[in-house]
Amino acid sequence: MAYRLGRRVLGVLGTVARSDGALMAEVLALRHETTVLRRQVVRVRYEPADRAWFTTLSALVPRGRWTEVFPATPATLLSWHRRLVAGKYTPTRTAPGRPSTRPAVKALILQGSCEMPCRTLL
Repeated sequence: MAYRLGRRVLGVLGTVARSDGALMAEVLALRHETTVLRRQVVRVRYEPADRAWFTTLSALVPRGRWTEVFPATPATLLSWHRRLVAGKYTPTRTAPGRPSTRPAVKALILQGSCEMPCRTLL
């Protein structure tokens, strides 16, 4: 996912360097929207990478054209951007510490302890 996002960011930077950057950003947004819609079966559900992509492109397109270019409303785009900046799309981290022992391993340990005769040290 990070690789795809990195490639898209580089594509956006290349688009900015061109003279007609806003038009190219619209084309990229529409192509990405098509890609997302092809993955969907029933209802469009944008993944965090998709939301980040649309919010990045929204900086290149004039706000008055957002309703024509992007699949979401301007208010939705702005809320996605706020969440992105707030770090809500970062992957969740696991709890700190050592992971618990698997139940199968616990069962083997208990079985082995019951089978061994108890020896006392003299």
